[in-house]
Amino acid sequence: MADSQPSTPVTLEVAAVARRLGVATGTLRTWDRRYGLGPSEHQAGTRRRYTAADLARLTLMHRLMLEGVGAAEAARAATETEADQLPGADQPLRPEPPAAAPRGRRSRPGGGRVVATREAGPAARGLARAAMSLDSDACTALLRTSLARSGVVDTWNDVLLPVLAGVGDRWRSTGAGVEVEHLLSECAEAALRGVTDPDGPARNARPVLLAALEPEDHRLPLVALAAALAERRIATRPLGARLPARALVDAVTRTGALAVFLWSQGAAGPGRLPDEEALQAVRPPPVLLLGGPGWDAERGRPGVTVCADLESAVGAVVALVSGRVPAR
Repeated sequence: MADSQPSTPVTLEVAAVARRLGVATGTLRTWDRRYGLGPSEHQAGTRRRYTAADLARLTLMHRLMLEGVGAAEAARAATETEADQLPGADQPLRPEPPAAAPRGRRSRPGGGRVVATREAGPAARGLARAAMSLDSDACTALLRTSLARSGVVDTWNDVLLPVLAGVGDRWRSTGAGVEVEHLLSECAEAALRGVTDPDGPARNARPVLLAALEPEDHRLPLVALAAALAERRIATRPLGARLPARALVDAVTRTGALAVFLWSQGAAGPGRLPDEEALQAVRPPPVLLLGGPGWDAERGRPGVTVCADLESAVGAVVALVSGRVPAR
């Protein structure tokens, strides 16, 4: 019997590495040209291919960039790291699974692995890359870093919203990316729920209730508002999404709430107001605050305040707690 020959180590072409990192193939070629971080395996008559060590260096560079390190500095760190210090460099690569056969659906523009972030800053671009790579650890870490440095409102406006908008635009253009939006929303919730009350007692004896009435199922804006108010030592009671209107009235009665903030994205139709007479029957009655595009028809309606964005919602609650707006 002939001696068995050792199997040839698996190497990867540029498209396969781009898929694993969640970057464009052009980006990999740029990194090769500018920083020398390219494929090292070469056989006569074939294209150069990436080894496990090549992929490990690129993974390190990519992770550093997601954390806000510049490309040149990240490339230098990856190049100067010894091979035995690179996680995964000594692990054999797994071959790429066979590509699924096309089903006759023509590709549409904008179907790449890049999310347009509308001239956003480095933190948002890093978050977009992490989200497209489905790297939940990196997404959560980037958001927590931004929250610690800049606070909830700035992180929401400058980092998270541009990426969510870009993912939404990509979905509308290509029909793909729902998994990216779901992962990013879960990571954002985890990071925002980690924002705790600063030292000291809450400024409000009567809580602020946060909810979305059924059938509304978007809750991320409620989590963001709770975190922003926690930074300001304002106590809230999060009641979540798809809350029955009767349950909201019961919660107001049991807590003596100072205010009720209701979110409506409007995807299932315009927001539906709770029974205002029932709310007014509670003594003292709460102030009703509304947020989200689902409440556009309620703007200018007496007795309710429609908040245009997170910052205005925070401002309205702070003013109420501070006594600049009289409670009912």
